[in-house]
Amino acid sequence: MSDATLHDSKQDPDDFAVQIADQVESFIVAVTEVAKGDEPGSAIPYLLLEVSQLLLAGGRLGAHEDIVPDERYETDAGPEPDDVDELRERFARLLDPADVYSEVFDPYVPRSEPVACRISDDLADIITDLRHGMAHYRAGRVTEALWWWQFSYFSNWGPTASAALRALQSLLAHIRTESPLDELDGLDTDTVAVADVSLEEEAGRVMAQEIAAPLGVRPVRS
Repeated sequence: MSDATLHDSKQDPDDFAVQIADQVESFIVAVTEVAKGDEPGSAIPYLLLEVSQLLLAGGRLGAHEDIVPDERYETDAGPEPDDVDELRERFARLLDPADVYSEVFDPYVPRSEPVACRISDDLADIITDLRHGMAHYRAGRVTEALWWWQFSYFSNWGPTASAALRALQSLLAHIRTESPLDELDGLDTDTVAVADVSLEEEAGRVMAQEIAAPLGVRPVRS
């Protein structure tokens, strides 16, 4: 299956594989466009929407019975695209200074300590996983693609997308409600939260100017 036939009208739109591939391709195309930075004012809301929609595909893959690949060993999917680092850097610039956030890796591990993560890293890693499966899909190895997307949903891109979604939703909530972030350059688990209320209020005002205004997001009116 080539790019030319990816959306062939002869394909059954109700087919599970076609629907998952459509959602994956839509995410890759849309988020790669966001990374160009042409519309920074809508970046965070748009990323929130795209990650949410991708996780719907992930939920369907997770609820599906285990997909068994046709071959014992994975067929070589070809060289990986070489623009991932560039995408990562573009996302980092676009989301600065709110790129860093804290996340608990596994909520079922007792007394788990939060770790510092970056939304830019998350998005680049997700795209890498999805592209790998798409390479199989476009080559006609549909079962291999579905197996990869399902496997990597559980092992990598699913948890990563879930964490990024929480960070994006929280960031948008902070901006819309004018709630200060602990650090203007993102949450850092090595940093003690600011206790002085006046400093928190000042941080909130600066955040609204340096994050909300450039991104074109209007905070809630008082």
